[in-house]
Amino acid sequence: MTARDYLTIDDFDVEGKTVLVRVDLNVPMDPEDNILDDMRIKSHVPTLKDLENARVVLLAHQSRAGKSDFTTMRPHAERMSRYLGREVEYVDDIFGTYARSRIASLKKGGVILLENVRFYSEESLDRPAKAHSQTHMVKKLAPLFDLFLNDAFAVSHRSQLSIMGFTEVLPSGAGRVMEKEISSLDRGIKGGECPCIFVLGGAKVDDSLNVTENVLINGSVDRVLLTGVVANVMLAASGVNIGKVNMDFIESQGYLEQIERGRKLLEKFDGKIGLPIDVALNDNGKRIEVQVDELPSDNFPINDIGLETIVSYSKEIRNAKTVVLNGPAGLSEVDPFALGTHEIIKAAVHSEYSIAGGGHISAEIRNLGYEDRFSHLSTGGGACIDYLAGMVLPGIEALKKAATRYRHNP
Repeated sequence: MTARDYLTIDDFDVEGKTVLVRVDLNVPMDPEDNILDDMRIKSHVPTLKDLENARVVLLAHQSRAGKSDFTTMRPHAERMSRYLGREVEYVDDIFGTYARSRIASLKKGGVILLENVRFYSEESLDRPAKAHSQTHMVKKLAPLFDLFLNDAFAVSHRSQLSIMGFTEVLPSGAGRVMEKEISSLDRGIKGGECPCIFVLGGAKVDDSLNVTENVLINGSVDRVLLTGVVANVMLAASGVNIGKVNMDFIESQGYLEQIERGRKLLEKFDGKIGLPIDVALNDNGKRIEVQVDELPSDNFPINDIGLETIVSYSKEIRNAKTVVLNGPAGLSEVDPFALGTHEIIKAAVHSEYSIAGGGHISAEIRNLGYEDRFSHLSTGGGACIDYLAGMVLPGIEALKKAATRYRHNP
């Protein structure tokens, strides 16, 4: 995607306007509603600062129905107020009379955070933008606004009401988080400085293989280095006997059919896909290093890449000019098996441009205190992997269509 495909804050005069902004404030919380990690809240501050002369209303969600952390947005408003340096008023209503009256009385420079949008059942329905635009929520709220901004990249892989509905009826653009996500990820998959290397891990094998196939087909990436469960699948695809316990795990996750797919990818992209040469087994919590061609047939779980692989991968990563990381290299939450993930992170900061996907890998980067040494940490887990895999993100497509309409009829 190029910058010409969608509009941003810079394309609008926001002075004194009433602006509806979909943000992503979905954060880890404890049972007492205390926020455990506020990275996503903090990420939206640049967008809100650029709207300081507007009247701003925020739509957001926290978790989903049935989860223990499915709660109100009050703590988020308090935390956002702290980062923004001015009050973010929490309104415990979404589009009822109270919410609409508070929006109507909003003064220039004011910011309101409405209630958890997923408290409204229609929010989570997967429907086209046109259908969402006909809902009560859009019909009640849209007349109160001059502009809609989608700053929730992490939810934009879903065709949900607050992501899609307002783009049909209001001038719409991307907030700063969305804008940065698109431009940063594009740099990784559409011709970053070479050598360009992707390092993929984690347990979502099909997602990682989608990304592998996409970036190697378009020719923008020199090598894809594999770790985690996807590496185990690809080792099996290459003919390595990874042992019964690991094959059983792959089967339990529904990934047996990915082995055949892996064989085809290895054949098609000969030399472009890097696999571990050794792994770390988990013997009741003890780390055991084993060469992949010496794995016993009924072995312990493979929970990390081995030391030789760490050294080899780290050298490739350090020599790369563009590096994209997605997913941990092993069981990173267990100390002996965090080594591969941590060393890959440390190597990546030496590249000229480094990107990390959302989820576990970003959490590990922050735990190590390396957040400021990465060029870009994505706020989106599923959205990031879908984008890297070349999939269409409904929220971004809705912004593109809105931009076309706006340019024809500003």
